[in-house]
Amino acid sequence: MTQITLPDNPYLLLTPGPLSTTATVKAAMLRDWCTWDRDYNEIVQKIRSSLVRLASPLPGYTAVLMQGSGTFCVEACMGTAVPGNGKLLVLANGAYGRRIATIAGRMGVAFGMIDTGDLVPPGPGHVDQALKNDPAITHVAMVHCETTTGMLNPVEKIGPVVHRHGKCFIVDAMSSFGGVPVDMAAIKADFLVSSANKCIQGVPGFGYVIAKTSEIEKTKGRSLSLSLDLFDQWETMEKGQGKWRFTSPTHVVRAFETALDELEAEGGVTARWQRYKENQKILAEGMTGLGFKPLLPETFQSPVITAFHSPEARGYDFKGFYERLKAQGFVIYPGKVTEIDTFRIGNIGHVFAGDMQRLVKAVKNAMTW
Repeated sequence: MTQITLPDNPYLLLTPGPLSTTATVKAAMLRDWCTWDRDYNEIVQKIRSSLVRLASPLPGYTAVLMQGSGTFCVEACMGTAVPGNGKLLVLANGAYGRRIATIAGRMGVAFGMIDTGDLVPPGPGHVDQALKNDPAITHVAMVHCETTTGMLNPVEKIGPVVHRHGKCFIVDAMSSFGGVPVDMAAIKADFLVSSANKCIQGVPGFGYVIAKTSEIEKTKGRSLSLSLDLFDQWETMEKGQGKWRFTSPTHVVRAFETALDELEAEGGVTARWQRYKENQKILAEGMTGLGFKPLLPETFQSPVITAFHSPEARGYDFKGFYERLKAQGFVIYPGKVTEIDTFRIGNIGHVFAGDMQRLVKAVKNAMTW
């Protein structure tokens, strides 16, 4: 058999995902799997159980995997969780919160939106008043880490308000789950959505929804989509012990199993959170020392991704800055804030303190303006 050597990566992906992964995660994709075989379906079941354990120490939760990007899973969740006679309240303070509203509109889901702007988190008072004013609202959705800016939103304050009003709480934890400690029971979340290629450090190809079992059991027949029917996918995985309805992303699933094992070996979510926080601290302090200004105050900043104001100096342009950093082994992200010129640097993935220190030196070298 020919020996396979994995090529070295020419750069680190300092983005909100996809992100840099370990050689062992990549190597896990070198074998083919048959979806009818018990050993593959046992991997799926192991993943589902692991995700539930990460989500809460309390019983009563279940997980369902869904083909596609994270947005596919958000859409599956909105289209399945909210009934035809229900109404969704979207709390938005960035592009990804607003995308939930766009999804609801496209799917014909009745919705309202509270948009606090990119630099202000939605607060419990906003939600309490909205739910008092509109009894038709049945579900509330918000993003945990809004990667437009890197803001960590206060789901732990919003969830209890939603719960007190007897409504269903949906959390888009796409860029935070596995890297920021969160307990679904503590924040009163009924559904939580994330993706394989974020803080758990797998590769793109599927996402997942973790839900209260009692809530997902209510959703049979609600979805108007075949492919994105979350209940149907969940029921098939339950009855088939890990079977998917349609073609399973087998290689990606196997890589994700390895990524979960590596998360546990690192010390779990708390240890990874500490590493990401250290990455972000080194980055923020180093960039500030070079004259860059972070977009957010520290109180709002997540350890996932950091946005910086673009320099106003003559001669600066993002594309040139990006290419000079890429040539030194680092890929960063353009800004996404509508009214402010920014760029973003991710702090997650198989990235460590020494990498962030090297990045700061590379940024200094790239400052040709």
